[in-house]
Amino acid sequence: MAIKLEDKKAIVAEVNEAAKAALSAVVADARGVTVGAMTGLRKEAREAGVYVRVVRNTLLRRAVEGTQYDVLSDVFKGPTLIAFSNEHPGAAARIFKEFAKGQDKFEIKAAAFEGQFIAANQIDALATLPTYDEAISQLMSVMQGATSKLARTLAAIRDQKEAAAA
Repeated sequence: MAIKLEDKKAIVAEVNEAAKAALSAVVADARGVTVGAMTGLRKEAREAGVYVRVVRNTLLRRAVEGTQYDVLSDVFKGPTLIAFSNEHPGAAARIFKEFAKGQDKFEIKAAAFEGQFIAANQIDALATLPTYDEAISQLMSVMQGATSKLARTLAAIRDQKEAAAA
């Protein structure tokens, strides 16, 4: 189906705006995935703050040109599904990774984070990044552990000095 030039420009502008605002991007091939499964993926992505779009490769190359996702241009071959994470860098990678477990024909091609190319076999590094809330809770548990150890140490020193004075 032919797309008019104005529509192509609108698609490129929309995807370019999404790319500029995104924290990370993941590219996949969704050939052979049912419409129902794709609808579920898109719904889950929307809820996680992930922009998902199927775009023609030539338009996608133009849209990411000059952005940190320009490194993905080489993987834009065949049907391309791109997802941009807006709220958390690992959101799109995590969603695609979980979706790929249930779909044999869904293939993750690559990802990009902070201008760095991430191959499909290394996507776990991006997918396992903790969310903001998880990172805060990990930090708080480390801080709590350190402060409680300090308090126990100070109490032990105090008890030792009291025992020596008595």
